[in-house]
Amino acid sequence: MTDPKYEQNGIQGKSNELITDFDPPKPPKRNKYAFACAMLASMTSVLLGYDIGVMSGAQKYIQKDLGCSDNQLEILVGIINLYSLAGSAAAGRTSDWIGRRYTIIFAAAIFFVGAILMGFATNYAFLMVGRFVAGIGVGYALMIAPVYTAEVSPASARGFLTSFPEVFINAGVMFGYVSNYAFSYVDPYHLGWRLMLGIGAIPSVFIAMGVLGMPESPRWLVMQGRLGDARAVLDKTSDSLEESKLRLADIKKAAGIPEECNDDIVQMTKQSHGEGVWKELLIHPTPTVRHILMAGLGIHFFQQASGIDAVVLYSPRIFEKAGIVKDTPQLLATVAVGFVKTVFILVATFFLDKIGRRPLLLSSIAGMIVSLMSLGIALTIIDHSDHKITWAIALCIVTVLSYVAFFSIGMGPIPWVYNSEIFPLRLRAQGCSMGTAMNRVVSGVISMTFLSLYKAISIGGAFFLFTGIAAVGCVFFYTLFPETQGKSLEEVEQVFGSFFRWRSTQAALDRKKEAELTVANSKVQS
Repeated sequence: MTDPKYEQNGIQGKSNELITDFDPPKPPKRNKYAFACAMLASMTSVLLGYDIGVMSGAQKYIQKDLGCSDNQLEILVGIINLYSLAGSAAAGRTSDWIGRRYTIIFAAAIFFVGAILMGFATNYAFLMVGRFVAGIGVGYALMIAPVYTAEVSPASARGFLTSFPEVFINAGVMFGYVSNYAFSYVDPYHLGWRLMLGIGAIPSVFIAMGVLGMPESPRWLVMQGRLGDARAVLDKTSDSLEESKLRLADIKKAAGIPEECNDDIVQMTKQSHGEGVWKELLIHPTPTVRHILMAGLGIHFFQQASGIDAVVLYSPRIFEKAGIVKDTPQLLATVAVGFVKTVFILVATFFLDKIGRRPLLLSSIAGMIVSLMSLGIALTIIDHSDHKITWAIALCIVTVLSYVAFFSIGMGPIPWVYNSEIFPLRLRAQGCSMGTAMNRVVSGVISMTFLSLYKAISIGGAFFLFTGIAAVGCVFFYTLFPETQGKSLEEVEQVFGSFFRWRSTQAALDRKKEAELTVANSKVQS
């Protein structure tokens, strides 16, 4: 006979196992290694942010020192965005050739040279040469940082980690504003503005040194046929070994490598090295690729066309038009803009993977529409008044701050996150470089024409125009943008292709997934 004591212990053990089985799954801990890699890669975005922030305050000193007209000044301020096109266009192919990691180092080196040239500029033409070199580096950095981060991140934290580039852009803007304020006390019309621009070379040195300690992107390693190296990186950057195996299987499938192939080194075809990508993207795109292109290019268009660079680059001018005429209060108000922008982008990073991309994007642009409309009304009232209106000045300051806050919770980070998620592996580098190019072209047009625009239609009219563009963007996002939260990069591709009917496609995929899970569970139970 069985001892009742042992029988009781056995029953108790089984019941404990059952209780354990029904415990809710614990959320995976943040992968610290992936976190560190994403942070280092995203720090390249500081370079663009610093340039935007520092030019906001330095431009008035440059104008007085070099004797520039308003037209020359707006070209000088905005031209770096068009120069960066050459960098972003070349970055896709360069990153496929030498790898994501060395492309980041290359970007930092180019910006270093550009910052030094700007710091030593003696005339307008010399300064433009420095802007050109720095712009190439900015284009490389903008394209490669979100691509590397998306490819190294586990699905559970991809939105959080891929939003880091925008976090560091905002940090760079903040540093630029602080630099303006600090060096405005050091002979600003001769030495000060040169220090403001030249000191931007320092971060690029530390970025290049830090990136040397990062691993290469596992997806790029697979495209080179280095499965063994990719497996080692995925083991370190995944939440579990099971997830690492699943990620490797997905990447192999996307790269056209047979599932059963487990060699450390495999021979890749030319197609896997990027041949024919532009043909597939632009000449003979499938409905899926067309939908992805519309979404990827559209989100970058509306991010910039809704006026963010006009506010960030020309905030001292806006505050001057609002009635704040002295340099120090203008620069302090501008620092407040940078502070609010940075704080709210940090808030956004923690909600991207919890709330999802769509809710944050739609709430962000709705808040921007209200803020832009209110700013336009306040500036129009001030423009048509012959005396100081305190409440309208206060409303201008509040609406500028609310505008950058709403921008930062959605429209700021999500274009970079979304673009790095939706393009298939074989098209990702070139697709993201197209998105970056769209972003920089529109940013360049806005920043190079804002002064002329507000002189033509009034400063209030300029912000009414941005309001209308943002409203069109809101409709565009609501109708055409599927949610990508929680999906693997390879699953995301399946949702696209049905354009305005993407919701029914998503529902069908969800039903299919549920059915597969039910079948799998029934097999386990049997």
